[in-house]
Amino acid sequence: MIGCDLGSNTLRIVEIACESKTRVKAFERIVRTAKDLHVTGMISEISKQNILNALEEASKVFDFQQEKCFCVTTEAMRVASNAKAILDEIEARFGLHFEIISGEREAHLTSLAIEHALKREGFEHQTYALFDLGGGSTELTFCLNGIKQSQSFPFGIINTAERYTQDLEAHVARIVESISPFAQTQPDISSTFLQLVTTAGTPTTVAAFLEGLDYAHYDANKVNGKILHVKDFEEAYQRLSCMNESDAERFTGTNRRDLVVVGILIVKAMMRKLGFEKCIVVDDGLREGVVLEQCYNLARS
Repeated sequence: MIGCDLGSNTLRIVEIACESKTRVKAFERIVRTAKDLHVTGMISEISKQNILNALEEASKVFDFQQEKCFCVTTEAMRVASNAKAILDEIEARFGLHFEIISGEREAHLTSLAIEHALKREGFEHQTYALFDLGGGSTELTFCLNGIKQSQSFPFGIINTAERYTQDLEAHVARIVESISPFAQTQPDISSTFLQLVTTAGTPTTVAAFLEGLDYAHYDANKVNGKILHVKDFEEAYQRLSCMNESDAERFTGTNRRDLVVVGILIVKAMMRKLGFEKCIVVDDGLREGVVLEQCYNLARS
């Protein structure tokens, strides 16, 4: 079974064997869906072409015609005025129907993947705090003994990087403060929820970077379950900021260092806001959650 996640920055696709709940193959390409979206209100022609090219490449990896495919898309397509036209073109060309899902639905599906991954990696999987830092939105989930509360916030690495080029840390602090009303509904977050889990491109890239893995040799198995301290993000920030462009992009991917650097600032601010000094990094995310939900439904039917 195949799950596709067309995010505001990245197209991620996975095939999972339902019986074993294990990954068969995976695919990921940076497409920057949300590039300039906050200015134009539309997905740009360049971004659209990036998406189509990535799907063309993926169609040689996955059998979209024969395998069951479940596809979702998130914040960029939620707000873009030309979203329907682009998704219709994708469906006509590749036979893939992308559903635009809400932030809350996104958080729920991601949490399914996180819980599966935590259990697999040997962590407690029924009580945790989770944030998923995307390109255009951030989802925050509190799960206590399996009972979840989630909220989506309209900030991510692309819209933050594009909007603020000066006084970035001050702007990030102000943006992250927007989670306060939701966070304040939870008593003693770090004591109650025991562990903080992070997913998406920034924490996984930092985890891989600190393991000495470059972007071309990224290995999810070496990232899943890695525990990072706030100081680790600070180290990655300093080292990546000091590198020349080509050296940095060897680790972050082409045209991606600016986003990773901004993402690190947001991650550090989120961790401090939530009261955690360390976090568990998980590569699994929305694409896995999309498939796992279908697998669980199939098992119940």
